Amino acid sequence: MLTPSQRAERALPVLRENARRVDGDAVFPAESLAALREGGLMGLLVPVADGGLGGGLGDLVDTAQLLASACTSTAMIWAMHCQQVDVVVRHGSPALRARLLPRIAAGEVYLASITSEKQTGGHLLTSAAPLQHNDNGVLVERVAPIVTGGAVADGFLMTMLDAPGASPREVTLVYADREQLDVRVSGDWNPLGMRGTHSVALTLSGVVPEDQIVGARGEFGEVAVSSMIPLAHLAWAACWLGTARQALSDLVTVFRSPGRPRSVDLKSDLVAERLARVRMDVEVVSAYLRQTEQEISRCRAGGGDLSATPVQIHLNTLKVIAAELTYRAADQCVQLGGMALGYLADAPVPFERHLRDLRSASLNYANDRLLTASGTLCLLDKSVSLLGDRA
Repeated sequence: MLTPSQRAERALPVLRENARRVDGDAVFPAESLAALREGGLMGLLVPVADGGLGGGLGDLVDTAQLLASACTSTAMIWAMHCQQVDVVVRHGSPALRARLLPRIAAGEVYLASITSEKQTGGHLLTSAAPLQHNDNGVLVERVAPIVTGGAVADGFLMTMLDAPGASPREVTLVYADREQLDVRVSGDWNPLGMRGTHSVALTLSGVVPEDQIVGARGEFGEVAVSSMIPLAHLAWAACWLGTARQALSDLVTVFRSPGRPRSVDLKSDLVAERLARVRMDVEVVSAYLRQTEQEISRCRAGGGDLSATPVQIHLNTLKVIAAELTYRAADQCVQLGGMALGYLADAPVPFERHLRDLRSASLNYANDRLLTASGTLCLLDKSVSLLGDRA
């Protein structure tokens, strides 16, 4: 049986072949996602008993890095799908898991996430759109300003206010198949980077069975802390790291080739120092990502508390340093490559695309918001429990 990494390696040629077009036209990478469906990777986190690969967080991190080395947009689409799959696996009702997980494992269902609203912005744990509970099930009416892959997703996990008049923090997570909804796409997607994610606005309405509520009613915060947030930070960081790592690899390959730019002097101390700093940034992100993944995996396996102050600080730190350092690494690759190699959109190596894609990292759940949260949490951790401390 192929490992997840081997399955990803088989899909990489398709991702590389389509990456430039997907970026240039700002279109969803349908061919690349088809390769991931066919390779079984949509079911990476689905248990073997349900037809999936039964992978863990280490597999998620490794695979996301590999996919991002070829196309960051495709990697992010896939990573966010896996985040939603983990939520269903850990918090879905038995009936929903039985219906949905085999379809995901078979590559039939690509899941998208709907958590943003105009009224609440990017505040994950609040909602303004209320569910309506009746004898027929749950009525969903939702306007989402931005949904990654929303125009093509086969199913959606949506945050909703539990009921009319409920507190903004009484949030319930609901799953809906696309065929259960009326879905209208509006607006366009023409961003600086991550152009293939095709993150459009959606208006959705429909009725779903009660057993498609994911987690306890009004308790989405528990789902977010135990699954959605840690998976997001691990998977995002892995995608960004895979992109920056590939940029450095491509740069070193060009510099070691006979065709390197004549302006590049490999005996220059300045060139050596800049290369060293790029490598250090990539090394730091890689090490912190691996340590965080191991901490989260241990907590989940042993029933640890993922809401604990040190764990939350570590997750926030991972996201911020990964966003900042991978972008800085890509920026230095552009600087080292110079105008012809690093800056031009039609250069043989897509350094400028990597830079544009990674610019989104600090905006994807804003670093400032996480730093503010971590600063407050620091006051609750007098012992300063660092990542990697011996138990």
